[in-house]
Amino acid sequence: SSSLFPGISKGAPDNNMAQFQEMMRQQLESSMHTELGKLLDTSKGPEKEVAKKDFQGFEKLFHRFLQVKGPSVEWPKIQRPPEDSIQPYDKIAARGLPDNVANSLNKLVVVKLNGGLGTSMGCKGPKSLISVRNENTFLDLTVQQIEHLNKTYKTDVPLVLMNSFNTDEDTKKILQKYTHTQVKIHNFNQSRYPRINKESLLPVATNMSMSGSSAEGWYPPGHGDIYASFYNSGLLDQLIAEGKEYIFVSNIDNLGATVDLHILHHLVSQPNGKRCEFVMEVTDKTRADVKGGTLIEYDGKLRLLEIAQVPKAHVDEFKSVTKFKIFNTNNLWISLAAVKRLQEQNAMDMEIIVNPKTLDGGQNVIQLETAVGAAIKCFDNALGINVPRSRFLPVKTTSDLLLVMSNLYSLDAGSLTMSPKREFPTTPHVKLGSSFTKVQEYLMRFESIPDMLELDHLTVSGDVTFGKNVSLKGTVIIIANHGDRIDIPAGSMLENKIVSGNLRILDH
Repeated sequence: SSSLFPGISKGAPDNNMAQFQEMMRQQLESSMHTELGKLLDTSKGPEKEVAKKDFQGFEKLFHRFLQVKGPSVEWPKIQRPPEDSIQPYDKIAARGLPDNVANSLNKLVVVKLNGGLGTSMGCKGPKSLISVRNENTFLDLTVQQIEHLNKTYKTDVPLVLMNSFNTDEDTKKILQKYTHTQVKIHNFNQSRYPRINKESLLPVATNMSMSGSSAEGWYPPGHGDIYASFYNSGLLDQLIAEGKEYIFVSNIDNLGATVDLHILHHLVSQPNGKRCEFVMEVTDKTRADVKGGTLIEYDGKLRLLEIAQVPKAHVDEFKSVTKFKIFNTNNLWISLAAVKRLQEQNAMDMEIIVNPKTLDGGQNVIQLETAVGAAIKCFDNALGINVPRSRFLPVKTTSDLLLVMSNLYSLDAGSLTMSPKREFPTTPHVKLGSSFTKVQEYLMRFESIPDMLELDHLTVSGDVTFGKNVSLKGTVIIIANHGDRIDIPAGSMLENKIVSGNLRILDH
């Protein structure tokens, strides 16, 4: 951590150095505490109380950030997880389901991480409100799935949305549309933390306002914040009082993350003393997933290892598909009672992710974040379950959107399932160029979504448009050179084709 204190001479004896560093740390913490106090003074009423709780969490994180010496993992201590700590899904499913599925479902709460904006896809507002299939948004599909469960099994599975200050207002407006569905919907907000000036290690915000230039001073601190925010909101205690035992947490943009009755049954049917408090769904890595976090054994505990924690010299090893064969889907099943216990014992320990950002004015800041899966090591009898790839269907880009809008999937009660007409279990590899990045532009370039049932690979670059009823098979590469345009005619069938240059079809 001497990098925090570049002015210290290398020749100082170790204990003097340590004392000096400790003094500097205390000084930084004291300055931070003073600055946060000044910020609090700019707010009043209920907002001030919420901010107080947020800042307590932030100060804990900041304290730990200043204590960190070197990387959070020592590479030689990393072990492969023991065989029985990651179970194949087939083994869990082979146990079958009990007659009273409703009993298990009534102990479940579905939690969706809904803090993200659609900016990477060129949309304003919450990402969950982007239309992904037949005019249905991510949120519509989620509500449909849970309503289907509640109607089928006559149960009361509620939906909880963890919003951020970026998504809260818009999400609450849209929730009125679901008042007549058979799903109780609750919201809580994740914390709002101050961005830190990289040089001074003090907040960049000068007041608590979220309007104008002040908004840049704040950030939601990653989904690891769910434990503290859920607990602080009072909702955790309310749900426990209603007899709920487990939450199923996933990203709202993962369309594969539906409630799985086999995993739920496995959790609920464990003997009490051996009850598993945390399940992480993992799936086999492909070349597309080399950056995904993986499970390791470390100091005798199951632990999540993220790429950000890997020493530079070992990044290639981390990315290898041979040593680390699985990655975390961020579909997690967590005991509510355990979350309450760990929060109250102040025993929730997650590695800090330091996320560097540059603000619009060019100022360098850092954000201190945590990941929800990193808490796995704090829970008793934690387990990984290696699930089919179909449970990981995130929509991060318009390339992903093309897959889920196509005939590769059929939609039933809010759930997408791979078409039985597809001969291969894997999805095609789709790479759409920068002309397709924004949803509005992407939609203008397809008169209708092509038939992709027999597609393996699609790359599109440049100014390309697709007419109606186009069919793509095998490997298709379409590249319009700069200044050229390619219109794929209606009804075309492209199989193992490379189309390049200029192909314009004009009305005669």
